[in-house]
Amino acid sequence: MGATIVEVRCGRHNMLATTSLRSPRPVRLLNGATVASLQRHGKQMAIVTVDGRVLVVHLGMSGRMTFESAPPTDADRHAHVAWLVQPKSPSKPKVPWGNTAHWLVFRDPRRFGELASLASPTALERRWRALGPDAFLAPPDALMAALRGLRRQAKAALLDQAVLAGVGNIYADESLFRAGVHPTQSLDRLSEDRLVRLIAAIQVTLTAAVNSGGSTLRDYVDANAQAGGYQSYHLIYGRAGEACPTCGRPLEGLTAAGRTTVACSTCQRLIHKRRGKVAGSSG
Repeated sequence: MGATIVEVRCGRHNMLATTSLRSPRPVRLLNGATVASLQRHGKQMAIVTVDGRVLVVHLGMSGRMTFESAPPTDADRHAHVAWLVQPKSPSKPKVPWGNTAHWLVFRDPRRFGELASLASPTALERRWRALGPDAFLAPPDALMAALRGLRRQAKAALLDQAVLAGVGNIYADESLFRAGVHPTQSLDRLSEDRLVRLIAAIQVTLTAAVNSGGSTLRDYVDANAQAGGYQSYHLIYGRAGEACPTCGRPLEGLTAAGRTTVACSTCQRLIHKRRGKVAGSSG
C-alpha cells in the first residue's frame, strides 16, 4: 500500500459506470490518489485511497488487470483503462519493476466487466451489503444461513451473487460434484448434513483454486501475467461425455441456471424428499 497513481489513461470512456459523482473522469478513476488499501468481496475488488475515494473493479468474464512496463498503444482496443503507479519507496511490490513506476492495465475483450467510482468507504459498504456472504472467507454458518431452505435450484443459487458472493460457473459445477448435489436440485429438499457437505465443498474448491492461481481456459492471467493452474484439477467442468472420476459413467451435459453445466446423474442423484432420501432408494 502507499503507492500513488500519477496518471490515468482511458481508452473506453463508457467503462466507468454512471454514478451520482460529478467529479471529472480522471478524478473518479483515482488520478493523483494514494492507495490506502485493497479490499475484496466476492467477485468485486475495491481500491480505497487515502483521501476516501473508492474504485470498484469487477472483471466480468474476460477482464484482467496486469502490471506492465509501458502504456497500451492506441491499437490495443481491449485496453480500456491504464494507471501509472508509483510504488512507495522503499517497498517490495510483487512486480518486476521494483521501486520504479509501472502501468496497471485493465483489459476486457468481452466487455462484461465494470469500473464503478464511489465517494467513500461508507458507500462501498452499502454496495456490498447487497451481496451475499463471501463464499471464500465467510464462516460456514453464514453460508448455511444464506442457503438453508431456499426453494431454488442449487446451481442458480450458487451463481446468484445476492445469495453467495464469489462462486462462478466453473466452481459451482466443481463444488456441486464434490458434495454429490445435482445442479437442478432444489435446496429446500436437502438435509442439514447435505447442506454442510455442500458448504464445505464450496470452500474446499475455492481454496484449491486460489492456491493454484485460478483457472485459465482461454485468456485469464493474474496481475503479473501468469496463467492459472487449477484447470488441470477440474473434476468435471468441461468434461461432458467423459467418464465420471468417481463411478466411471459418462458425465452429463445440461443447461442449468442458463449456463452450460456438467454433472453425474449417478453420483449427484436428485433428492425428492426431505432429510436426504432419494426417490426409489433408502439412501
